[in-house]
Amino acid sequence: MNPRSDVKGTPEAPTQVPPSQTLSRGIRALEILAAAEKPLSIAELTEALGVHRSVAYRILRTLEDHSLLVRDDSGRVQPGPGLAVLARGVSRNLQTAALPELTQLANTLHMTAFLAVWDHQECVTLVTVEPRHSGAALAQHPGSRHPVSTGAPGIAIQSSMTEERWQQVGAGNPYRPEAHEARRLGYATSHDEVIAGLSSIAAPIHVPGGRPAAIAVVYIRLDQDSDAVGKALAASAARIESQLA
Repeated sequence: MNPRSDVKGTPEAPTQVPPSQTLSRGIRALEILAAAEKPLSIAELTEALGVHRSVAYRILRTLEDHSLLVRDDSGRVQPGPGLAVLARGVSRNLQTAALPELTQLANTLHMTAFLAVWDHQECVTLVTVEPRHSGAALAQHPGSRHPVSTGAPGIAIQSSMTEERWQQVGAGNPYRPEAHEARRLGYATSHDEVIAGLSSIAAPIHVPGGRPAAIAVVYIRLDQDSDAVGKALAASAARIESQLA
């Protein structure tokens, strides 16, 4: 008999292993640096981490050895090029399939196009493309986050599932009524939700074996034909899915 099974042959629950505090602090340091608008002094980062200066130094030295952060001439720290290498591997196939579609959408629609992925309570922008030769395009930086319950990308991601399925996996976030309409149309719209005055349109992407994502655009024009844009996004999402299949 398997020594890790009970008398009914059911495997025992795995032992709960406590998380690594040092690793958690290192990751938190990277999150703080990524969110900062400018490089931080070691004192500022130490205070944000809530640890002793000696602990902060050890964390920073380790991250620096892996090029995950760098120091400028004044000794301030900021995210390093090693993060770009790690980011390149996130949903690699999805990024590769989406980039040509994002580029075409941005330059055809003259809007910033981006790929958003579902991360528990949030949508995270993974890749973004701004239109060429357009001074009015809105910036949507990779790594930007907003609640999955807010905005077109979140609605689109919800629409890729039934309401019953979302209640099972949605981490307590309610299934928005707009997701039913998005499920019918193939795309979702939102206005004044993530940022006041901005509108967004998104179409869901089904990722085999993974969490759903969304391809989206953000814009400020009020006279935009949302149906035409939504259909263009849905067509791009279908082409991306065909490459992932």
